[in-house]
Amino acid sequence: MKRLLPVLVLSTLTLAGCANTSPYSGNVYSGNQAKSAQSVTIGTITAMRPVQIQADSRAGGLLGSGGGAIIGGLLGNQIGGGSGRQLATAAGAIGGAVAGTKIEESTNMVNATELEIRKNNGEQVVVVQKSDQSFQVGQKVRLIGTGRNVSVAPY
Repeated sequence: MKRLLPVLVLSTLTLAGCANTSPYSGNVYSGNQAKSAQSVTIGTITAMRPVQIQADSRAGGLLGSGGGAIIGGLLGNQIGGGSGRQLATAAGAIGGAVAGTKIEESTNMVNATELEIRKNNGEQVVVVQKSDQSFQVGQKVRLIGTGRNVSVAPY
């Protein structure tokens, strides 16, 4: 059991960061966007600031909390004997679940940029996307798409 513990810890921590952050990039299109016409609007960046996106976990948070509970319970089970061991196992499982959830949440944070853009028609919009491109205030950009599905690209 003690040899299996390091493998469980590494596996859980590795899988906890498995959120797919690609959709937050302005350079990635989903399958239903490919080969379909997208609206293009021209605008100028008037303000920007760094933000973070909390990416959704593919496992719905179960890997972090479940894996943490298992590892915490296994660690707690190594302490004491009798009813003390049972209490340590329960406390370890609860503490592990909390710690695992926090680890999963922190690994699923994506650095992003909030771009405030004045369209050529005067309308102001804000688009948040993954920080994988360099932009600056005053830069002309293209807004590609409509509604909830807009990305910003250099002009």
